[in-house]
Amino acid sequence: MLKIYNSLKREKQVFEPIRSGQVRMYVCGMTVYDYCHLGHARVMVVFDMVYRWLKASGYQVTYVRNITDIDDKIIRRSVENGESIAQLTDRFIAYMHEDADALGVQRPDHEPRATDYVPQMQDIIRRLEARGLAYQAGDGDVNYAVRKFAGYGKLSGKSLDDLRAGERVEVDTAKEDPLDFVLWKRAKPGEPAWDSPWGSGRPGWHIECSAMSSSLLGEHFDIHGGGQDLQFPHHENEIAQSEGANCCSYVNYWMHNGFVRVDNEKMSKSLGNFFTIREVLKKYDPEVVRFFILRAHYRSPLNYSDAHLDDAKRSLDSLYFTLRDVPPAAVTIDWTQGYAARFAAALNEDFDSHGAIAVLFELAADANRQKSAELAGLLQALGGVIGLLERSPQVYLQAAPGGELDATQIEAMIVARAEAKKARDFASADRLRDELKAAGVILDDSPQGTTWRRAG
Repeated sequence: MLKIYNSLKREKQVFEPIRSGQVRMYVCGMTVYDYCHLGHARVMVVFDMVYRWLKASGYQVTYVRNITDIDDKIIRRSVENGESIAQLTDRFIAYMHEDADALGVQRPDHEPRATDYVPQMQDIIRRLEARGLAYQAGDGDVNYAVRKFAGYGKLSGKSLDDLRAGERVEVDTAKEDPLDFVLWKRAKPGEPAWDSPWGSGRPGWHIECSAMSSSLLGEHFDIHGGGQDLQFPHHENEIAQSEGANCCSYVNYWMHNGFVRVDNEKMSKSLGNFFTIREVLKKYDPEVVRFFILRAHYRSPLNYSDAHLDDAKRSLDSLYFTLRDVPPAAVTIDWTQGYAARFAAALNEDFDSHGAIAVLFELAADANRQKSAELAGLLQALGGVIGLLERSPQVYLQAAPGGELDATQIEAMIVARAEAKKARDFASADRLRDELKAAGVILDDSPQGTTWRRAG
């Protein structure tokens, strides 16, 4: 029985899909004007794990993760770079896919771009206007009148009066209330624009997700996810727009992953303390980064440091050592028995990947003790459910970013070392071993021969 912590209700709730056996899930994706950072990686990996577990649980899942390909940052960056918006966004969408693929993130079923849904956005704005929830201000923008939507603040728990007290009053604003947010922006010279009933302009950010989610999943669907930073105002505004326009509930379960932190501050571009996925993958294997993310519960803060990633590598290495030392047999997972049942129980408790990975370590220890190919096979199969342990041990252990020596060079040195030992030239054999160690290559000698792995 799957339970999900629902941000809307502030408690864990038993998951009951709107349509039996089906799950419709929407996750806020990337704004594509720069490389993805580790905060983005966490969103991608966490909801990939959710997607995988829902499918493994027998649900038919429709997963939508959008792409924002028009906003102020994109326009500004395209001008700075002297390239078109399409060139900029296409390039960074390709980079995003490369990063996601490296991390073992499966593609969502739909990946809509905001610019393809402008007519649907305009339709929602028209309905909001007809219901008295939107108005065109004197500056030409169309705004949402938040005080006219009775449920505003129910997701974030913020009251309008508290929000108003904390707001700095804008000077010469055309808004009826400083808390109102823009649905449609009047065109500025040189900016991309679309024709509309309110004049030439472009959509505001919040309306994009309301349009894309309802177009692909319906006006009322099961799960909406995203980073904790989106809970307010973005997701709060989505609720106001969608429920105000459609006169029905929008989403049943809201999920928010915790921040990635550096020195106890949220990792973000605005703070300048972010690390791109590409930077991190120059030092660490992508599966180590995925493991690092999944080892923490998705709602908890994730503290980034080289020390934490080094520890994640050692832990993941140990699971692969088990698969190397106890070659796994092909198994079919019986979810009612032993380790598999406990693994499932962890993931059914609000997608507790931390608890599920703890089960993998207990299973690995048992497989090593018993030298059981069946237990090793179960270890590999359960890891694969959440996108781990899917490579052969040799491929994983011999892969490392930026290694000084390639596999051909290493194998040649191992052969030379074996020949030196055979000739009882132990000084040369030791020298070759030391040279490999200095290059980050560890040799493991056994009666079956010598194998090698990267130190990291």
